[in-house]
Amino acid sequence: MASVRRIEGFAIVSEDGMLADAAGVMPASLQLPADQRFFEAGLERADVMVHGRHSAEQQARSPQRWRLIATHRVAALAPDPDNPRARLWNPAGATLEEGLDALGLTEAAVAIIGATDVFGLFLDRYDAFYLTRGPRIRLPGGRPVFPGVPARTPEEVMAEHGLECAERQILDAASGLAVAHWRRP
Repeated sequence: MASVRRIEGFAIVSEDGMLADAAGVMPASLQLPADQRFFEAGLERADVMVHGRHSAEQQARSPQRWRLIATHRVAALAPDPDNPRARLWNPAGATLEEGLDALGLTEAAVAIIGATDVFGLFLDRYDAFYLTRGPRIRLPGGRPVFPGVPARTPEEVMAEHGLECAERQILDAASGLAVAHWRRP
């Protein structure tokens, strides 16, 4: 059975904790170059990406990455008809480790890259979560980073699941863009 070396989550959200607008689209105002560079560097440390059907990264190396695509359209695991490096994965029918086995991975660093339910699925398993806030951006009625947002902040949700903010890193001083590094103690 495959083992997980670490699980890291990556998200940029609006001030009100949203990943996307009400239509499920990430606005250009959240697609910031400094955050994109940080995100891509994080993905380079990972062996496999985990995301929902409508979430994916769009970097030059994206087609080369292994991935599990969370969906309820399969019972457990199935090949992705569009990508030989991906498996469709139903978390209710197969464990993460079984998904890694299906990809042929024996040990993996895992990057969780969205969406709401997928981010929520790993709240008790993250070793680290990197939360960037888009300064002065609000998306009322948008898609939240975690279940329970906006009634609670993303930070409150992570703290309730045992994560602690270890540090903040400025990504772009001119705009005030910073990423908070949350870790499991």
